[in-house]
Amino acid sequence: MGATKTVTEETFDAEVLKSERPVVVDYWAEWCGPCRMVAPVLEEIAAEHADKIDVVKLNIDENPQVAQRYGILQIPTLNVFSGGEVVKQVIGAKPKSALLRELADFI
Repeated sequence: MGATKTVTEETFDAEVLKSERPVVVDYWAEWCGPCRMVAPVLEEIAAEHADKIDVVKLNIDENPQVAQRYGILQIPTLNVFSGGEVVKQVIGAKPKSALLRELADFI
């Protein structure tokens, strides 16, 4: 297990909504090529900024209710949660530099 953590419908509220710090949720699925491309980038960001943010992964095939609750229609989608609310959304696979720009307010 690397710097990113896996969450499920059972652990989502505790790990994400009740977190003291910003949490980036990576909505992904096994069959999604772009999701596999962005995974190592998120792993690097999680490791480099572990003191400021948490990065978690939610498999939408295994946890459809959470994906539905947040209206996830495309993957990969990243939602940044702060104080239990979605404060930013990034849709699609992006290079590390672009993701760091998107997440700059939180790291």
